[in-house]
Formats: sequence, C-alpha cells, structure tokens
Amino acid sequence: MALHTQHSLSGFIASEPQQSITENGDTRFYVRVGQPHFRHEYNGSFTALKPTFHDLVAYRATAERALTRFARGDSFVAAGYVRTFQVERDGEFIQREEFVAKKIGHDLAGTNYQVTRTNRPAPGSEQDAAATREAIVSETEAAHASSGW
Repeated sequence: MALHTQHSLSGFIASEPQQSITENGDTRFYVRVGQPHFRHEYNGSFTALKPTFHDLVAYRATAERALTRFARGDSFVAAGYVRTFQVERDGEFIQREEFVAKKIGHDLAGTNYQVTRTNRPAPGSEQDAAATREAIVSETEAAHASSGW
C-alpha cells in the first residue's frame, strides 16, 4: 500500500479561536496563526525574522476538539491542505488562501502536557507482541499479493 502524505503547517496560535457553524450544520474552527521564519547566517547561526500570519480552519470533530484544547499562544503542528478561494471586497475579487487542518495537535517541541490514554495492553506485553506480529504478517502477505510474488 502506498504511503499517504499531506501538507503540514507548524507555528503558533496568534488569535483567539473562533467557532462558527457551516451551511451544512458542521462546526468550524478558525484562527489566525503565526509562522516563525529564520535566516541561516554564514557563521552557522540563525537570525529570527518577522513571522508571517495565515488563516487556519478545521471542521466537524477536529474543530470541536480544537476549540476545547487550543488558546492564543499555543504551538501547534497540523496536517491538511491549502484551499484557495476568492472574496469580493469593494467590487473587486481578491484571491485568498487558508490552511484546512484535517489533524491538529500541540507541538511537542514547545509544549509541556500529560497524555491520558485509554486502557490498552502495556508495551512489551504478550498481547501487544502478538498483535504486532499479526499486523506484520498481514501487511507482508498483502504486499506480496499486490506485487505478484
């Protein structure tokens, strides 16, 4: 099976999160985000440049979770895509873009937090090892079947 990838965006939440409802009744999460930029100097150091600011949105369950977990100033990492669209302003059409986050979470590099996990087998347990072996065998068999081996 092919590796599925998406665009990513990292930065910080620059505005207070806003909630709205779409025409279809779905929850929408909206924030302005800042993206830090740096210039690599000849001596090996980095110089901080001014951040750029962009729109980020999420929908449905992702939006609902983001609304309860993010606040202005939080560092984040998101996976999704860029959506371009036009808006009319003073009789003129302007091209805009926003990052649509399919997945979003706090950035480990800049956030201290605790994770609450559901009950599951402890890593290294017999049940965990058996499940891992079973998954590897299934993936290997599927790969061989699709490659014509």
